[in-house]
Amino acid sequence: MKHSIPKIAIVGRPNVGKSALFNRLCSQRLSIVDEEEGITRDRLYAEADFFGQKFCLIDTGGIDPGAKLPFNELVLRQSEMAIAEADAAVLVVDSQVGPTLIDHEVAKLLLHSGKPVIVAVNKIDDRLDEGQIHQFHSLSFQRILAVSAVQGFRIAELMEEICSLFPVESEEAPAEISTPPFQGIRVAIAGRPNVGKSTLLNRLLGQDRAIVSPIAGTTRDAIDHPLTVDGQDYLLIDTAGIRRKCREHATVDKFAAIRTKEAIERSDVVLLILDAREGLTTQEKHIASDIEELGKSCVLIFNKWDLVEGFRMEHVLRAVREQVPFLAHCPALFLSAFQGRNTEKILPSVREVYTDRYQRITTGILNKFIEKCVQKYHPPMITGKRLRIYYMTQVQIAPPRFVFFVNRPELMTPHYLKYLTNQFREAFRFSGCPLFFDMRGKREEAYMVDRSAVEPISVS
Repeated sequence: MKHSIPKIAIVGRPNVGKSALFNRLCSQRLSIVDEEEGITRDRLYAEADFFGQKFCLIDTGGIDPGAKLPFNELVLRQSEMAIAEADAAVLVVDSQVGPTLIDHEVAKLLLHSGKPVIVAVNKIDDRLDEGQIHQFHSLSFQRILAVSAVQGFRIAELMEEICSLFPVESEEAPAEISTPPFQGIRVAIAGRPNVGKSTLLNRLLGQDRAIVSPIAGTTRDAIDHPLTVDGQDYLLIDTAGIRRKCREHATVDKFAAIRTKEAIERSDVVLLILDAREGLTTQEKHIASDIEELGKSCVLIFNKWDLVEGFRMEHVLRAVREQVPFLAHCPALFLSAFQGRNTEKILPSVREVYTDRYQRITTGILNKFIEKCVQKYHPPMITGKRLRIYYMTQVQIAPPRFVFFVNRPELMTPHYLKYLTNQFREAFRFSGCPLFFDMRGKREEAYMVDRSAVEPISVS
């Protein structure tokens, strides 16, 4: 019988080092850390391992019921949901400040939950300072440890204490807690700030997983959430909106942009969200360029279509595709994430482009295609010489990469390559997927295949 691994919520008031401790325990820099209060807003999940014993960590925003920070009530709700979901909690406090009224308020919340709690007294870097933990006995918890998230002091002891809350079952009935690599479709939700990315995530998940507000830049961390629909597994990744460089004033904005690009890089398919009222901006062009260069498939989504008046879909779509040629080959959906209109079409489109990026075409079929293209439109003469394409083969999937074996690569003009690419799209589609073509001359040995099985394509 398979058991789910325990979940541990990391909670506390703002700016005590919760995210730093989260990163230290999971041995990854997943959560953005900064001296400014209120950096973490949504819940972040990561798996930690202590000598083979695994558990899931949940990073939360700072709890301060009386604070006037942006989204404070929504952050508090996210933290309460994390506590309710978790099997235990780590209450992080600041040794340099001592117990505060807010610490006591958080402690009452945890005591009311009835979950096991470990108090991690953070910012203690030396054994000589461990006596500072005794002032936190007033919080009414027995398990209190001195730690330093930054220096790594006593982190092993904290991990051991966490694992002691969930002892491994006997050898006769071992708990199967290993987590296999994710085998589904990784989908990044990207776009500028305030185009509706988190609203769309919540709509797809059917729950308030991410904080939503009309204020640009609400989401800062990249949030992963699994989803299964019709037997297909997905990993949805909500990202922070990518701002223009000149507007990245805060360190937090820069880290958020880095997390977003990392999310795009580890995804299979990217949902590029546009505000249908504003169309394609310079920033979206940069995002589309990143998607194409990284070889990711893309579905173009015009959100907030319910707010558009006086424009037809085909006119809006044509304007976007004329500006970015790659987007002309991506499925486009016009929807309203807030109302849920047409959102049911998103996952089928994701499956379509995901399938196409794994499409493999045999060398024989490719060469028949090339022969037809060459007969229809001969390569141009350049300084008295003409390009000869001997054969074509596919050398990679996800993203698809093809190699032309030619007499002289420099004779392949951009105009003729564009012609071949357009013909290729018509013949084999590869919806939403960037295509990569390489040239190999006679004397180059890279990507060699059995030439005897392929007749050279000649141009008379």
